Amino acid sequence: MLGYKELIRKYKINNLVETEHIIEKQRMIKDQEEISSLEKACEITDNCFQYILTYIKPGMTERQIADEIEEYYKKRTEGLSFETIVASGENTSKPHAVPTDRKIQENDIITIDMGCKVNGYCSDMTRTFFVGSVPEYIKPVYDLVLKNQVQTLEQMKDGISTRLLTKMVENDFKLNGYDLIHSLGHGVGMEIHEAPYVSYRSDTQLKENMVVTDEPGIYIPGKFGIRIEDTVQITKFGCISLTKSEKNYIII
Repeated sequence: MLGYKELIRKYKINNLVETEHIIEKQRMIKDQEEISSLEKACEITDNCFQYILTYIKPGMTERQIADEIEEYYKKRTEGLSFETIVASGENTSKPHAVPTDRKIQENDIITIDMGCKVNGYCSDMTRTFFVGSVPEYIKPVYDLVLKNQVQTLEQMKDGISTRLLTKMVENDFKLNGYDLIHSLGHGVGMEIHEAPYVSYRSDTQLKENMVVTDEPGIYIPGKFGIRIEDTVQITKFGCISLTKSEKNYIII
């Protein structure tokens, strides 16, 4: 069987239009109906997070908390948009941690990455918070992540380069002795991860009504990690954060 290039040469075809990833590219810009579904999913995620802050108590396991989030979503939405991450203590140093039977302790750090589906559209939000108090040695790292997360939001708008956004965060992290070890963000829609991708490997220009995440993180192996993430709608002159939960020090 002839391959693609052989067919082109044999039949002297010169008017083919590249269709690779054409569906993914068409889905990058959302219409108002899609945005409404994304807004609702994000609103429910904010509400779920507020509820879970009152639910968590020392002695509960990460797995118990993840199960409660899933139950909350099942009653109000089509369910999870991805498997919930609940990480505590040293487990927060794993970007893709899986909930375990580790019990929440006094003065713990907790990271929850959560989302649901409404009308087939996803939400995605991460918050890192604390039990009892914020340890002094964690504050500088938390402040650095939050500063870059907010600055990225301030820079996101129609026409900005995803590579430039990533480089700005990478450079600031490096100046402070840390690395950005994963993408700064990704598109959100019918899938939890879709185009455009906000990373140094991608140089896409953000466009009005794209919906992406903004999620810088720093992870210190075996100790702790900080990630803060919002789902964001790009506008002509800026952006709108569709997830609106508190990001300054959250203490339960």
